[in-house]
Order: sequence, then structure tokens, then C-alpha cells
Amino acid sequence: MKNRKVVVLGGGIAGLSAAFYLAQKGVQVDLVEKRPFLGGIAIGFTCKATDKCQQCGACVVEEMLRNVVQHPNINVFLNTEVEKVKKDNGFLIKLKKGSASLDSSNILRGFSKYNNPLYVVNTKTADSPKEAVKISDLGTDKEIFADAIIVATGFSPFNPILRPTYGYGRWKNVITGLELEQMLRENWQVRRPSDGLKAKRIAFIQCVGSRSKEFNTLWCSEVCCPYALRMASVIKYKDPEIDIWVFFIDVQNVGKDPYFLKDIKTKVKFINAVPIDIVDNSQDQSVKIIYRDKKGHRNTEEFDLAVLSIGITPNEDNQRLSKILGIELDESGFLKAKSLFEPCTTSIEGVFLAGTVIGPKNIIDTISHAKTAVSETFRYLGGSK
Repeated sequence: MKNRKVVVLGGGIAGLSAAFYLAQKGVQVDLVEKRPFLGGIAIGFTCKATDKCQQCGACVVEEMLRNVVQHPNINVFLNTEVEKVKKDNGFLIKLKKGSASLDSSNILRGFSKYNNPLYVVNTKTADSPKEAVKISDLGTDKEIFADAIIVATGFSPFNPILRPTYGYGRWKNVITGLELEQMLRENWQVRRPSDGLKAKRIAFIQCVGSRSKEFNTLWCSEVCCPYALRMASVIKYKDPEIDIWVFFIDVQNVGKDPYFLKDIKTKVKFINAVPIDIVDNSQDQSVKIIYRDKKGHRNTEEFDLAVLSIGITPNEDNQRLSKILGIELDESGFLKAKSLFEPCTTSIEGVFLAGTVIGPKNIIDTISHAKTAVSETFRYLGGSK
């Protein structure tokens, strides 16, 4: 397989896994990522171990990133997008420099020590880290050839601004579960963004952007309950005095530990209700959550922090990729596999799918799906599983 090359689109956990397992089989891999860092969304997740591992998968992402950047068979293109694909005895792929840019901050740091570069800047200044790379210096305009393509471009998190009654973007102490993951990863302290004070009462609100007729996202995102409850568990483990409430529709499976859910219910208050509104208390910037209980009674509870468990939605690039690659979209907007029995193959011979690009999956299931995509790709290239 030394003379065979596969292009993997997407540098999240699915793309990293596909690239690594292909490289291990002797296949040359070009890994194309539109952002300036590898690792996707999952690289920002925190380890949620208490006195034992909670099987959250965060450490697996870090390990896979290390495997990829150290493997000689993998060539990485950062801040690079696919512009055009031509199929003719293989695939001629035109790459273009990506449109990634920094926000108002001049320096962006990768979440992992294995990110290379570790720092990306708009403009180098005297305060820039020595190893920082200008974002304008990342990206590639060129044509490459591949014998096969694996699409592993992942998902887009639901934009909570679309739920204006929850106040995200208006109230400083309303954050997303992803932002809490990153906060915990940095320093293990849960603090209010408004003033940096320790959060003593925290509310998790589940199914934000999932199972919703309003947004045509009727599916369960599968990951929201596990990551919220594992974060609640580790927060309580670090500080048992913190009061945590979980507002839910119903609670989905949380890993393989049959005792986890029973245990967390003794530590966290569960409210079977979807909040109506979240308002800001202008006096101390706490947030008030208004909801109706099962009897229809209107209730108000005040918290230091509200955490929105935002769901998985189709990648914003799916429409564009669908046209470029000739792959169909399903009715929800995810890329469409041939069937439930062929979950990695597409209508285009030589193009395969991996991970959440076809729908919600947790980290472990995403890696498993990527392995299947690698097996199918390897067989297509003339090898065996």
C-alpha cells in the first residue's frame, strides 16, 4: 500500500482516527483541516475522572492527536479547504487556503500540547510567543491526487443564540456545555464569567437544540446527557457544597457503568421540565430560570451559572461538500451513507464517510465508525480488512 494515497477531510477525532489507522496499514495520508488546529471540538473536552475513570473519551482524543502528528505517513494541511474534486481514475483534489480567522484577540492557543503550531496569531508582536505562527502563513493552494477520500468533517454545535429566551450572548452567566468543558480543562474552577467569583449554584439545561420541532432537529444528540452529568459528577467530587440542578426531558444512557446514574441522582437535583425563560438579575448578575413543573405550576430558581447542553447539528459545510463530492444529504442535512448496513460507503465509489458527519455519535462510537471506514477504504484500495 506504499503507493496508495488517501485524503482525509477533517481533523477532528474521526479524521484523526481514520488517518492514523490508514497510516498504520502503510497508506500515505493527506489530512486536510480547515481550522488552524487539529483535534476538532473534542480536543477541548476535559477529563471527567473522579476517584475513577468516567470513560468520557477526552484522553483518547489527546492520544490520537499525538499519534497523528508523530506518524511519518501522514501529511497535514491546516487552514485549508477543498475547492474542487474531479474523479478520473482516482481523485484530483484542488485545495485552497482556508478562511479561518481570529476574533478580537490576537493570540489563539491550541488545547493540546501536541497541536503544531501551538499558538496562532493575527499579527506577531513583542508579546507573541516565540513559536507563534501567523494565521495568514497557514493554508495551501495546490492540487493533490488521492486514490480514495474519507470525509470526516464532523458536526456543527447548535447555536444557542437561536433560543433567545435563554439569553445566551446577552447574559454573561449563561454559557454552553462546551465552554464549561474548556473552563474545567483550564483550571478545574467553575467561575462566573461576569465577575470571576466561584459558582455555588449551577443549572444544566438539557436538549438545547436537540429534539426540537422548532429547529427541525428532532433527533437526540446522544452526547449531551453524558457530558453534562459527567461534568456535574466531577464538579461535585471536587466541591460537594456546590448545588447543581439538571433540567431535562428524559435522561439518556451515560456510559457502561450501571451505577453511575443512580449515584449522580443522589448528588444532583433533577427537574423534569424545559425552562420557559432565563432572565438576568441586574443586581448581582445571577440568572433566574423560570419553568413549569409537572403540575403546571410556574416556578423560579436563581443560579450563579446556567449551562446550556447544546446538541449536534449537521456541519455547516455539508451543503458545499455535497455539491463538490456528489454525495447526497439525508433529510436532516447530514451526509448520507448507502444504508444502515453500509454506514461508511456513499453513492460515489471511492468516497467514504466517518464519524458525526452522518449523525450524532459519542467519541468512542466515532472512533469505531472511523475504523470501519478505514476497513472499507483499505478493501477498496485492494487490500484486505
